[in-house]
Amino acid sequence: MKAFLRDNGLGLVFGLLFLASLVGQAFSGNAALNERRLTDGGDPIGLWAYVLSSDFAVDVAENWQSEYLQFFLFIIATVWLVQRGSNESKPVDRIGAESDERQRLGAHAGPDSPKWARVGGWRTSWYSNSLGLVMLALFLGSWLAQSIAGHSAHNAAQLADFQDPVTWPEYLVSADFWNRSLQNWQSEFLAIGSMAVFSVYLRQRGSPESKPVGAPHDTTADSG
Repeated sequence: MKAFLRDNGLGLVFGLLFLASLVGQAFSGNAALNERRLTDGGDPIGLWAYVLSSDFAVDVAENWQSEYLQFFLFIIATVWLVQRGSNESKPVDRIGAESDERQRLGAHAGPDSPKWARVGGWRTSWYSNSLGLVMLALFLGSWLAQSIAGHSAHNAAQLADFQDPVTWPEYLVSADFWNRSLQNWQSEFLAIGSMAVFSVYLRQRGSPESKPVGAPHDTTADSG
């Protein structure tokens, strides 16, 4: 058990942090919604009813989609774009998808390589891009969920204000949908760009996200 916890500590800790923050969001979001409902003369709703509501779903989905968009774009961008001196970049002489030999594909695969890296054909092609494809699918799925939940929450607010509801296609071009999306996207792009540039000049001893403390600023892709 100790070996399992050690070997999976990063995933386990962030999994627990995710669950704790999701539960905290449910309680705080329910309290905030009930404050608004009471202010508007409505009745409060219970925690479970809030968790099943479109208000909670859209708040969760809009954050998830921006995170997966960030990772998808970063994974794809770092194939072709580099940042000299950054530990978030590969070396500047390795721009592109790289050779089969460097990627250990087909005849260059080892006996312990994943099976689909060895077999060739469409399976190797798919597996070679599987991380980006899964991140793209998760982004599109959560963005779709945001649009559906946001449409429901928006129409509930419209009806509460005695205004006509809108169709889903109308909601997709509405200010509410794009405001929810873009306010998350800009923060993700700022964070990933800042990390790429800050890691050129700043260090965190012992972290693989940082170069060794004594490494020159122009050293690229050298984990500490």
